[in-house]
Amino acid sequence: MVVVPPIPPSVRRPRFVASPLGAVVASEVAPSRPADGWRGRPPGLPSAVPPPSVPLSFLAAASLGLVGCGVALIWFRSYGTVDPTDDHVVAAAHLAMLATLSMGVLGAIHQFTPVITQRPFRSLVLSRATFLSWLAGAWLLPLGFATRQESVVEAGGFFAGLAVTLLIVNIWPALSARGKGPPVTGLRFALGGFVVTACYGVVYVIDRRGHWFDLNDHVVLAHVVVGLFAWLGLTYVSVAEKLWPMFLLAHVAGQRRSSWLAVWAIPLGVLVLSPGLLFGVVWLAWCGAAILSIGLGAHLFSLLLHIRHRRRKADLHLLFVVTAAAWLVVGVALALAGELMLGHHHHLGIALVAASIVAISGWLLVALVGHAHKVVPFILWSALRGRGVKEKADGTQLMFADLYDHRWAAIVYGLVTTGVGAVCLGFAASFSIAIAIGGGLFIATGLSLAANLSLTTLRLPSGTSGERPVGEGVPTGS
Repeated sequence: MVVVPPIPPSVRRPRFVASPLGAVVASEVAPSRPADGWRGRPPGLPSAVPPPSVPLSFLAAASLGLVGCGVALIWFRSYGTVDPTDDHVVAAAHLAMLATLSMGVLGAIHQFTPVITQRPFRSLVLSRATFLSWLAGAWLLPLGFATRQESVVEAGGFFAGLAVTLLIVNIWPALSARGKGPPVTGLRFALGGFVVTACYGVVYVIDRRGHWFDLNDHVVLAHVVVGLFAWLGLTYVSVAEKLWPMFLLAHVAGQRRSSWLAVWAIPLGVLVLSPGLLFGVVWLAWCGAAILSIGLGAHLFSLLLHIRHRRRKADLHLLFVVTAAAWLVVGVALALAGELMLGHHHHLGIALVAASIVAISGWLLVALVGHAHKVVPFILWSALRGRGVKEKADGTQLMFADLYDHRWAAIVYGLVTTGVGAVCLGFAASFSIAIAIGGGLFIATGLSLAANLSLTTLRLPSGTSGERPVGEGVPTGS
C-alpha cells in the first residue's frame, strides 16, 4: 500500500456548499492550482476525471427536476385522464425527460466517460456551458408548453439545441478512444440518439407555428422512442456495464456477447421503429420493435449474469437495480397491450401506451436514484479525501457508506417505486387522483434524496492535523 503523507491543516475551515444531490467543497485549501486544472485532486484519481462540481451540478439539477415534475403532475392531473398528448401533460413529460432523466444522465456521462475512456473532455468551460444551456432549455420548454407561449418554447428549444452541440464538441475527444468495449460503442450510439432526439424536437417546435403536418399520436411516439431508448436507455445500458461490476463486485468472464448485442440491437431497433411510427408503416414498426426487444432482453440477460456472479451480498442497491429492470418489463408489456388495443378501443389504447412510457421512464428513474446512492458518495469521498477529510467525528476511517443515511435511502426507494406505480396506474386507468399521488411522491423523493446525500457530508468535520496516513486505494465499506 502506498502511504500518503498527512495533509497539513488548513489555515481556515473549508466552506461547504450544499448541492441537492451532494455537497461540493467550495473553498480549496491548496495554495496553488496544479496542471490538471482543479485543486484538491486526491492522490490516485485519474487526471481525466472532472472536478466534483461538474457531475454534481447535473445530478443536483436532476433532483430539482423531479420535484418540478411532481408539481406538474399534481397541477395537470386531470388533463392526463382525458388526453395524454395535451400540452399540459407534455409539459410534465418534458420535466421528467429533460429536467430529470436527461439531466441525471448528462451528469453520469460527465463523470464516467473520462473514467471509461481514460481521456478527458475537451474543456471544463464547455462542460459548465452545457449544464447551463441544458438547464435553461429543460425548464423553458415545459414552461412554454404549459402556458402555450410559443416564443418560450422556441427559446427552450434553442438552449436545448445549444447544449447538445456543446456536448458533442466537448465529449468527442473522449469517445474517440478505441478498444474500450461495449460501453464506449454504446455511448457513441447514444450521442447519435441524443442528436436525433433534438432534431425531432426542433422540427416539432417549428411545426407548432407552421402546421406543416399533424402531430398525431404515432408521430409524437416516433420522437419519444428515440429519446427513451436511443438516448436515455442506451446511455444507461452502456454505463451500467461499468457500474455493475464495480458496485456489485461482479466479474463476468468471457466476451459478454450480451453486452455487445444490447448496444447494437437497441439503436438498430429504434432506427427501424421510429420511421415506421413516423410514416405509419406498420410492418416496419413491428420489425423495429422486435429488434429493440432483443436488445433490451440482452441488457436484462447481462444484468442476470452480473447478479449471478456478484460477490457483494444483496443490499438496497441491488433492490433498486432489480426493481428498475422490472419496470422495463412492465413498460414493454403495457406498450404491446396498448398497441393491440388501439384498433378496438382507442382511448384505452392511448392510455395504456401513456402508462407504458411512464413505466419505461420508471426503469430509468429508479435506476438513476439507486445508482445515485453509490455514485454521489463515490464522488464526495474522493473530494473530501483530497481536502484532508479522512475520518468521521469518532476518529474512525470515513467510508462511502458513511456519507448518507441508509434508513432514508430505504424510504427513498419506497417513495420512488410507489410514485412510478401510482402515475402508471393513473394514466392506464384514467384515474387523476393516482396521478396526483404519484406527483406528490416524486416531490418527496427529490427532496429526501437531496437532503440525504447532502446533509451527512455537511456535518463532517474539516481536516485536522491529527489525521492518520491513508492508502491510495478506495475504502471497502462502500
